[in-house]
Amino acid sequence: MAGAQEIVVPMPNQPALPAHAEAKASAKQGPQRGTAARTRLAARVPHERPPTTTTVPAERDSYAVTAFAEIMDRSLHAAIARFTAGLSPAALAHAHLDWVTHLAFLPGKRLQLIDKAARKTVRFANYAWHGDKEEARGTCIEPLPQDRRFVDEAWQKWPYNFIYQAFLLNQQWWHNATTGIRGVTKKHEDMVEFMSRQILDMLAPSNFLLTNPEILQRTVSTGGMNLANGWRNLIEDWQRTISGKRPVGAEHFVVGRNVAVTPGKVIYRNRLIELIQYAPTTKTVRPEPVLIVPAWIMKYYILDLSPHNSLVKYLTAQGFTVFMISWKNPGPEDRGLDLDDYLTLGFMASLDVINAIAPRQKIHAAGYCLGGTLLAVAAAALARDGDERLKSVTLLAAQTDFTDAGELMLFINESQLAFLEDMMWERGFLDTTQMAGAFQMLRSNDLIWSRVIREYLMGECPPMTDLMAWNADATRMPYRMHANYLRHLFLDNDLAEGRLDVGEKPIALTDSAIASADTQGAARYRPAAHPY
Repeated sequence: MAGAQEIVVPMPNQPALPAHAEAKASAKQGPQRGTAARTRLAARVPHERPPTTTTVPAERDSYAVTAFAEIMDRSLHAAIARFTAGLSPAALAHAHLDWVTHLAFLPGKRLQLIDKAARKTVRFANYAWHGDKEEARGTCIEPLPQDRRFVDEAWQKWPYNFIYQAFLLNQQWWHNATTGIRGVTKKHEDMVEFMSRQILDMLAPSNFLLTNPEILQRTVSTGGMNLANGWRNLIEDWQRTISGKRPVGAEHFVVGRNVAVTPGKVIYRNRLIELIQYAPTTKTVRPEPVLIVPAWIMKYYILDLSPHNSLVKYLTAQGFTVFMISWKNPGPEDRGLDLDDYLTLGFMASLDVINAIAPRQKIHAAGYCLGGTLLAVAAAALARDGDERLKSVTLLAAQTDFTDAGELMLFINESQLAFLEDMMWERGFLDTTQMAGAFQMLRSNDLIWSRVIREYLMGECPPMTDLMAWNADATRMPYRMHANYLRHLFLDNDLAEGRLDVGEKPIALTDSAIASADTQGAARYRPAAHPY
């Protein structure tokens, strides 16, 4: 218990007589009255206690046991997270139990699935029986437009056409089996369908040597050297991963040498940020400066990659003075940093510095990804307080309403957040590899299995690009900030619904009357290698 509970005993309406007075009264009375007096005396004995109230200490839990229990639970979750890519087994089990239980009580749905399986089997048997004749008329099932795994001509020849057609039919049946189950919540349905898709993507015939004709052709033509090269790529990637090194080729991209080469200087520094100033390269200088707020999940130079795709270079060539925030890569000592710290030490501190350099000038602010969300929060807070220092707000690939944040919401629920918080609690931050794993699962075919095929089975080593090198140069997320960000913005959607507190007072996005736009309507600039 947190503290003692008080049990209040009310004071009687009449004061109790002393015991000797009661005895005298009973002696003067007859036997019957003496008995009644003794009864009254017994009834009044509890009220002889002098205090008017009595505090009874409640049972208190042991601090040592409580602390040990919390450490044990959190440590167990953190250990499990290393083997589940940060996914909560409890959340997954809950979703699958919801699906299995409802499906068990829907005999009509099960009959429908049996019928679908029978018809798909007949259709595939008919396709396999007719062979070349059926090939001339087409396939029995077409891949989805975004599925590029089976587009090569080699997949249209026997027996690989049968293999991939059977896989697609099986994939379609599982989609039918995991969706449209009456009674299953939408969240659980999406989660079960997503996990079944992950398993099917892993078991696709394109991922294996003997069932992928493209890999077999490469193996024959190279005498097996593709497999030897792929094994070498696998070992090198594994060694770099466990030693914390960046991918092969990323070391050739150095900040200030061939990426982030626009001339600038650090004009301000605190425990969380460095503020970089870029001078205009034109004779005529625009009076209103530009402040760029990048995401703290990645390095700042996404908007200053190379000269041919640098937003910073473009703006300075238009006469703007540009300021860019560079966020610190947090460590265990920064576990207590919160969203308010990022707002105060990051955006607000930068705003004050720019105002000192360019007084009486309003500022054009642009935010990218999480930086755009922070900028929206800051703009609403400034509008609430009557601060008119911002001239315009531009959000690049940023989100302010998390009602429908796509498949990323599959990882956002109470069970998953508790599991994720315990994982971050152990180290004080969310590691870059843990974040990358979640994003890769959202597009596993493009970001995981296509790479397995290309680099480990085909034996290729694709050249590193500036965008790939930047993507490998990720940063960590502080424990408290990321936990509150996911809980208040993703899970509860407090920002869009006007419940997010900044400075102990709520803000509303509708308070801001600043001219604002997103990447579709405002930006005249679009980098050649668009990262979105």
